[in-house]
This record gives sequence, C-alpha cells and structure tokens, in this order.
Amino acid sequence: MTRHDEPTPGTAGWRPRMVALDIDGTLIDLQGRISPAVERAARRVVESGAHVVLATGRGLTATRPVAEQFDLPKPYLVCSNGAVVVRLHPEAGSLASEGRSDGPVDDRGVEVIDLVTFDPAPVLRMLLARLPEALVAVEELGVGYRVNAPFPPGELTGRISIEPLENLVNDPATRVILREPSIEAEHFLDVIDRVGLHGVSYYIGYTAWLDLAPEGVSKATGLAKVAERLGIRREDVLAIGDGSNDLEMLSWAGRGVAMGNAASEVKDVADDVTASVDDDGVALELSRWFDDVDRP
Repeated sequence: MTRHDEPTPGTAGWRPRMVALDIDGTLIDLQGRISPAVERAARRVVESGAHVVLATGRGLTATRPVAEQFDLPKPYLVCSNGAVVVRLHPEAGSLASEGRSDGPVDDRGVEVIDLVTFDPAPVLRMLLARLPEALVAVEELGVGYRVNAPFPPGELTGRISIEPLENLVNDPATRVILREPSIEAEHFLDVIDRVGLHGVSYYIGYTAWLDLAPEGVSKATGLAKVAERLGIRREDVLAIGDGSNDLEMLSWAGRGVAMGNAASEVKDVADDVTASVDDDGVALELSRWFDDVDRP
C-alpha cells in the first residue's frame, strides 16, 4: 500500500525502481533495429540503480541477444509471455550475488526463476481441424523449437528440429506457436474467434500468428514474480508495450505506457501514451524519470 507521504506513479518525485520493456514494436522497430537514443535511455536506467526487465512473447533464445546488446547486469527476463522467467549470469555456474538464488545456474549462465507448462494437445487438435495446413512450433527452453514443418525464414531462432506433429504434443510445453502463412490475418483471426479457445492463454500477432501459453499466465504474472524477488512494489514499476500481449502488464504496473504505434485497445488500458517506436517512444518516456541520473 502506498503511504500518503510517498509520491504516486507518474507524479513529481516518483521514479520507477523497475522498468519492464516489451521488445518488438517497443524497443525494436519493424526493421529489427534499436535506436541509439533508446539504447542510451535504457543504460541511464541501469546507472540509476533501477532494474530493466525485458518482458516479451519471444523465447529465451531470441530475448537473450537483446539483453546482451543493452549490457544489462544479471538481467531478469520474462519470456514466452510470462511462462518463462529467468535471470542471466555473466559467468556460467555462478549464483546470484544480489537477491535470493532459488536454483542453480546452468552452464549457459541461465538461472530459472519460474517455468509454467501446459498440455498443448487438446487445443492444437481443435485448431488444426480448422487450419490443417498450419505450422506448429513448440518451444525448447534456451535451445530453439521443434516444428512440424519449416517456418518462413527468420521467424524462429535457435536450433530448429522437424518432427511429426504427434511428437510435438506428447510433452507439456511453455509456449506453442501456430502459424498459417498462406492466409490473410483477418481470415486467421476469424477462425480463432469461431473456435473459442479455453484452458489456455493466447495472443494473436499482426500476421496469421497465434501464441499459446498456460492458462492464467501473462507478462504481468512473470513480472510479479520478479518484483517479489527484488522486493519491489508494483506501484514502483513502469511498463511500456505495444501489443495485445502487453494488456495485462500495462494494467498491472504502477505506470503502464502504450507506444504510439499500439492498437487502440492497448492505449485504452494504459496510463499514458508515448511516441511510436520510430520516434523513440521508449527514450521519451524514460527521460521523464531518469534524465537527472549522473553519468559515470
């Protein structure tokens, strides 16, 4: 609970202790670029002592290079729309030097904080009955994806192995992707709406792309685990995003900010709207709270 003498989120004197940033459409533009202004702004947050947490629908293999580009110190990553929460360590085999270390760090320097899985078989069978040509990818944590057929070039990262569909639905999964490149996004969305998905969380991309996640899991649930571990109140979290998978995150954070390029439904739940990704919206928002940070 916020004390009466404490500044409230978004008011003078308030500064976020944790900044949660979506990646695609927020940090990174359609050409896959991060602007120098955004990179500088993120580094200023780190210099202030606040935590930068990447919160994304991406898997770990596609999220880690972004954290490394920003040179975040032992960053927490909320991946796969909240189903995977990890902390990266620069030296493999070490344990966290600050906060709690609830588990070991593997030889890739990954400490798993939380991992939530679900049974993908029922929903996949229902969807494939209506979209029989759809591509399916099942995430392998920190490795890549197992797929039933090749995806369009550049859409998946990590090691890709092609397997029969029956193999893909045998084990619990953190994230499953359904992709139908041969149909328009509007048709794809109409099919998904008519199916009526239950028992899972799901997010639809800007193309004919569907992310399936465990029921009740979102970026917000993953960020809540990070905030609890760090002893940070949700009121002291700033979150910035642009997609439908950011709705829960923006609503949960003390200050939720939508990108200028976000859909109207995302802007409607946000506390404020910044500029678009092409106009350095993240840098503009962060400058409100961290412009006075002393440079080393």
